[in-house]
Amino acid sequence: MKKERVILFLVIVNVFCISQQAKSVNNDTVITIRLDADDCTFANHADYGIFIPETSTPLQGILVLQHGCTMEQFGITRPYDIQYQAFAKKWKLAIVETALYGDCHIWKEPTSGSANALFKILKEVGIQTSHLELETAPFLLWGHSGGGYWSLAMLRDYPERILAVVCYSAAGDPQWDYSCKAAKIPLLLRHAGANDGTPEIRCPETAVNTFNKLRSMDAPASIAYNEGQNHNFSYLRYMMIPFFEAALKQRLPKDGSFGLRDIQRDKSWLGDTLSFAIFKESDYRGDKSRMCLFPDETTARNWQEFVSTGTVIDKTPPPAPFDLRVGSEDNALVVTWQADADIESGIMHFNIYEDDKLIDRLPETGSYQTFDTNGDNTTPINIPKMKFIIGKPIKKQTKISIQSINHFNLQSEKTEMIYKYNQK
Repeated sequence: MKKERVILFLVIVNVFCISQQAKSVNNDTVITIRLDADDCTFANHADYGIFIPETSTPLQGILVLQHGCTMEQFGITRPYDIQYQAFAKKWKLAIVETALYGDCHIWKEPTSGSANALFKILKEVGIQTSHLELETAPFLLWGHSGGGYWSLAMLRDYPERILAVVCYSAAGDPQWDYSCKAAKIPLLLRHAGANDGTPEIRCPETAVNTFNKLRSMDAPASIAYNEGQNHNFSYLRYMMIPFFEAALKQRLPKDGSFGLRDIQRDKSWLGDTLSFAIFKESDYRGDKSRMCLFPDETTARNWQEFVSTGTVIDKTPPPAPFDLRVGSEDNALVVTWQADADIESGIMHFNIYEDDKLIDRLPETGSYQTFDTNGDNTTPINIPKMKFIIGKPIKKQTKISIQSINHFNLQSEKTEMIYKYNQK
């Protein structure tokens, strides 16, 4: 893997005094920013991690990941998540994760200053990275618990800038109404019923009441109940990324037009929250007002699997590794490669083959990178180098192969090369 270039500097702009660090990793960029003092009236201090994919074309949107109350303790992890990075690269998205250190009952309301701080940071990062479109690019919002409340409040306040929203156990049971613009936005609400936190944070009520309110407006809203899971335990990510992809396909501006498009109702599907049956909307003749409304068949089938089993199984293999190189150092074969993560389920490990025989895996045990279910944090943040030392060659010619394995044990095609060892 390419070495990281780390630049530490202090940027003083019209509004903020920003402590900032930038890393270049494989031509992509991760920027971390800290706000404090007068620049952070909504928290004691606030950290932001921003992933910018390497691209010569404008970015199409921004995935915003907002943690719940007390979850700031985990810091910034998800801009380094190779699964999210693969998703961002495919769709030309920036990724923003926050860590707001303070009273969540303040920052969970965007009018506290938490929304304006995000907007201003995106503007400055856009200037620094020559992606000026970050100032106005639309959002995919993901929020957990208090962050789910924040996401719903953003839906209330800034619907014209939102592509889709996913709420992981949103809390607080907000009582506000939504505009007609907000009712155009795909929304997925997940809750775990009686297991979803303490009764006073009202997660089931938040999901059910928000769903009913928006479905009464014929909004593309859906609700997923995870029986047997809880407030900090869900495999929502496996349903969330395809849900966001459906929204991107249908809502991004097309053919040079401006403004977000409505979902295509000729492609919409319905889901019965009691029987889990799904239907193409155009074929259904009954009452739709209490049924989930999905952008397409894929999201409907993923929802059906998720509410029935608690997860969504990846059925497609990961992409094959690339840029495989083999060299000799100190009488040992040194193998390096690159690989993009599987968008649906990341990378669990790599298989290493010598002359078609499986000789090892990287890492030796555990996962190359995964997410925990306690708020979706990424582990580990710093992934191992895609590098493996085989040992002294015993033949003049050896075939080396590398294979990616995703988190559902699906294998990519092997990437192979023949290495010819020249003994001196």
